[in-house]
Amino acid sequence: MNIQIQPELEKIIQDQIATGRYANAEDVISKALKLLLEWEKGYQDWVDETRDKVNIAIEQLDRGEGIEGDIVIEQLRDKLRQARDVQG
Repeated sequence: MNIQIQPELEKIIQDQIATGRYANAEDVISKALKLLLEWEKGYQDWVDETRDKVNIAIEQLDRGEGIEGDIVIEQLRDKLRQARDVQG
C-alpha cells in the first residue's frame, strides 16, 4: 500500500522515530492504528453504557421515581460546598 501523508503528520512520525521508540514509519503508524482501535472500542463501550443508564433513568421517571429539579440543584450545591470545605 502506498499512501501520502500531510507534512505535519510526517513530522510527527519522524519525531516519534527520533525518540528511538520506533524503528520506522510503519512501526509508528501501526501503533497509532492499534491505539485508534482501542480508543474506538472504549468509546463504543462508553456509548453503550450511557445508553443503558439513560434507558434505566427513563424507566424510573415513567414509574414516578424522579427527583424534583430544585432538590437536585440543592444536593449539587451541598456537594460543591463540601468539596470546597475539604480543599479549604
